Amino acid sequence: MLSLIKGFKQLLAGANAVIETVSVQHAMQMAAEGNVQFVDIREPGEVASGTIPGAVHVPRGLLEFAADPESPMHKPEFSAGRKLVLFCASGGRSTLATKTLTDMGFTEVCHIAGGFTAWKAAGGKVGEPG
Repeated sequence: MLSLIKGFKQLLAGANAVIETVSVQHAMQMAAEGNVQFVDIREPGEVASGTIPGAVHVPRGLLEFAADPESPMHKPEFSAGRKLVLFCASGGRSTLATKTLTDMGFTEVCHIAGGFTAWKAAGGKVGEPG
């Protein structure tokens, strides 16, 4: 059996210690106020069922490339000067993704506790993928 130095629980705990996590209610308030960019890091099949209106879709596996302005895959939404609000289905992947962006030097980045599942459960608006 493989013996890991750090498992996913340790990685999540380490990330949660240094990143900003916002509640669904706070995320909804930020959406209403504007000047934020939602980033949906779920896989394409997950996004097909809807997303937060105005979110840019970047699958988790391509995040670093989309965020880096020197990458040919760079998405301008990452350089627009708005706070980035990441989400996945339930919050695990977005926790690690937020930590990655923090490690890359992003300072205005957070993720939604409970992810898109919590957003929908709280009555958040759901739009078609863009």
